[in-house]
Amino acid sequence: MTIDEKSQTAEINELKDKIKLYEKLIEDLSAPIIPSIVPETILVPLTGALSVERFMHVQDKIVKTIGDNIVNTVVIDFTDISTLAIEENMGYELLSEKIDELINVLRLMGTETIFVGFSPAFAQNLILSNVSGFGKIQAFTTFRMSLQYLLAQKGMEIVSIKK
Repeated sequence: MTIDEKSQTAEINELKDKIKLYEKLIEDLSAPIIPSIVPETILVPLTGALSVERFMHVQDKIVKTIGDNIVNTVVIDFTDISTLAIEENMGYELLSEKIDELINVLRLMGTETIFVGFSPAFAQNLILSNVSGFGKIQAFTTFRMSLQYLLAQKGMEIVSIKK
């Protein structure tokens, strides 16, 4: 092997390592988990296109977070997921099944799941997918409404400080 070939091989290996690092970074950013102002509650805002792999990654990250912390409630925000992205990537029937699986996993862990941000078309398509269990989920139009619900459930309120 010549010096040029060795140099090229080293450069290729270095580029492969960078690609792996960037893929890991993208994966981590694709499922952010944000602590809420409501104690023992996390927010998981979803954006972009959902695929089965990405949804499973989100589920794994939520489960790991719950296992490592005291989390009683997970608020999953679908506001920035478009109906077109669902139709192109995984379809509503498969998404419905994955949501049902996630709810059941979290319920077994003693964690309530709340969904926010379903548009009318999104909600209707989920229901038409014929997956049972959607009658039992807790859902709100906005994240703010879910926070108001959670604060009321925990006997808490946000109070303005007068200056």
